Amino acid sequence: MWQLNEFLMTQKITPLVYRYVFTLPESGEVVAFAEQKRFALQEELTLWTGEDRSRELGGFKAREAIDLGATYDVTGHGGDLIGSFRKDFKASFLRSTWHLTQGDQAAAVGKERRVSVALARRVWDLADLVVPVITLPPVPFVYHFDFVRDGQPVLAVERKWGIRDRYIIRVQDPGLDRTLALCMAVGLDALQGR
Repeated sequence: MWQLNEFLMTQKITPLVYRYVFTLPESGEVVAFAEQKRFALQEELTLWTGEDRSRELGGFKAREAIDLGATYDVTGHGGDLIGSFRKDFKASFLRSTWHLTQGDQAAAVGKERRVSVALARRVWDLADLVVPVITLPPVPFVYHFDFVRDGQPVLAVERKWGIRDRYIIRVQDPGLDRTLALCMAVGLDALQGR
């Protein structure tokens, strides 16, 4: 299963948790399931083999409870550290930027693909502060993140058009741990409040 290079992540919203189902795009077979508590002070997620929660694959947890540039440690089955990711708060003023690390390798830097979309989202967010929330429709922008290490593609997370949050996750570096990749994809959705 973990040599697969492409996944579809679909978010299911419930009152207390965000649920993410990972399937194979062609067959629809469920390969992983994750939950992230909505109101927890310390961001945490558990990744399972399926919605029955019969086997834990790993997950992530913030090192600090409240931190704008928090680092999230990603562990595999049994709690072994796989890697980490963190938002680059300063670089994210223009467009959201993340750093993804695994082992001793240099960090892969992930940025929103299009600066124009990033700026439009920021204008939309500012308008939401001025105009009552009820009058603005949901954010209409489709955004994509590309992670690159030393000029080479590592991971791409692309949001698909639609009412539901759905993402195609493409693992482009064969050495990238799939649990780390799926946790990063959830982080791009849940931790940025999207």
